[in-house]
Amino acid sequence: MEKNKSNHVERRSRDGTYDGVELHPYFHENNWDLARLTESAQAAIAREHALSFREAVKYWPKALFFSIGISTTLVMEGYDTGLINSFFGLPQFRQFYGQELPDGTYQFSPAWQSAISSMASVGGIFGLLLAGQIVDRIGYRWTMFFGLAWLTAAIFLTFFAQNVRMLFVGNMLCGVPWGIFQSVASSYAIDTAPLVLRPLMTSYISLCWAMGQFISTGVLKGLLDREDQWAYRIPFAIQWFWPIPLAIITAFAPESPWYLVRKGQMAEARQALRRLGSKYTTEDQLDNNVAMIYVTNEHERMIEQGTSYLELFRGVNLRRTEVAVGAWICQVTCGNWFGGNVTYFMEQAGASAHTAFAFGLGMNAVSCIGTIASWFLTPRVGRRPMYLWGLVGMLATLLTVGFLGIPSPTSVKLSWACGGILILNMLLYFLTVGPVCFTIVPEVPAARLRNKTVAVARAAYNVCGIGASFLNPAILNPLAWNLKARGGLVWSGFCILSVVWVYFRFPETKGRTPLELDTLFERKTRTRDFGTTHIDATEMADAAVADTAQVSTKVVEAQKLEVEG
Repeated sequence: MEKNKSNHVERRSRDGTYDGVELHPYFHENNWDLARLTESAQAAIAREHALSFREAVKYWPKALFFSIGISTTLVMEGYDTGLINSFFGLPQFRQFYGQELPDGTYQFSPAWQSAISSMASVGGIFGLLLAGQIVDRIGYRWTMFFGLAWLTAAIFLTFFAQNVRMLFVGNMLCGVPWGIFQSVASSYAIDTAPLVLRPLMTSYISLCWAMGQFISTGVLKGLLDREDQWAYRIPFAIQWFWPIPLAIITAFAPESPWYLVRKGQMAEARQALRRLGSKYTTEDQLDNNVAMIYVTNEHERMIEQGTSYLELFRGVNLRRTEVAVGAWICQVTCGNWFGGNVTYFMEQAGASAHTAFAFGLGMNAVSCIGTIASWFLTPRVGRRPMYLWGLVGMLATLLTVGFLGIPSPTSVKLSWACGGILILNMLLYFLTVGPVCFTIVPEVPAARLRNKTVAVARAAYNVCGIGASFLNPAILNPLAWNLKARGGLVWSGFCILSVVWVYFRFPETKGRTPLELDTLFERKTRTRDFGTTHIDATEMADAAVADTAQVSTKVVEAQKLEVEG
């Protein structure tokens, strides 16, 4: 950073202007020089820190609305994920697609149960990596339209599935747009949200997941008394309700201003900011935000070589990628996959289908409550403490369930106790680990690499999720290990590893703008010092603008050479 600062001083003249530097034509046409650019970027950063929650909603209400609208696509992922896992506890579904056992009941083989559960994750990996490429080319809005159209077509295969193989393929194809939505929703939320609204707008995605699972469990519980195939085909058909209203919201949503700046469309970026704001948002505030986005983007261009996937594993970006990937992997290893199968768990413990689904419905309701409560805790407590202590609490519940499952045979009272503790496990998850992960993963990457970092991190989650999809049925299925509650001991081992990693590697990003996070990572700040390290806003913006000068000059010189050639 010192080198950048000295370069800045050498370029600055006595009257505060910058000689020999050509900025983007937008700034030239509006009589901006680098001195004004510095002041505007500093003003935007100061405004971000000073803005209260109420003021943010007042000045940027449409940012809140459109981010929520686009993130609501994740209700469909939560719905279908909950649907597939709950289907294994639905007698009608098992009778049609499963195999008959000697006692006259029907079950899926562990292999098929694992394969069907994991196929959405496999499709999601392709969708995430695809989104990382096409968003840079066509933007967030058109990528959303593409995903919604794909999903509408893919639902046909699951709805009309005549055998387990069609169900297998249909679930994989549905996973592709869910991967796209996952990447787009979190990145768009960070790109459009003021600093104080980011925990709310990103963790809302976790609420969408919980709402989707709540709806799917409620739908299945309402259809338990049906004896025909519509007991499971109606839940599939309900998925066709979502794409149309979500497409309408996407059609009216402005494109991300960060994306437009990366494409050199400064006027369009300013107009997008105007559409995200309100009548109270002043023209100076719009100019300052454009300046901050432009300076951050040019600074990152100076530090990085490009925006390819390879850049995620170079220099300071490697550490940022590790944090994003690690945060997602901890979501799998903390044992929420075990707690999320409470419906199937209770049935294998001897509960009736109605009782098991009632447990599942209660668990999903608690998940929604936990996510909403996290909106009030995370801004006050911070990302790191919430994540760390959430994992510790989940570890305690997993160990308790595991030890309660040791007596054999397990009594009915112990099974009910285990079911209650698993609901507590999911409450802790949706109060801490779940929503915080959705917040920190899009916060921690460089702005130019945000979409690709989110895609790779979520893809890593899906890979681990595939492993969990094979491990969990083996733990619970009576045709496999049949560990039942003792499976909590298996998952607690993974949870311990997550606690250790978070303690040493998970930084605090609360209250940090993208440019401040750039500075902290470039200085190789210790993990536990991220939340307390002081950054001089004037020096930071001054050095970043110096980088802007260098990049802009190189770009202009290259363009001149191209014309002369």
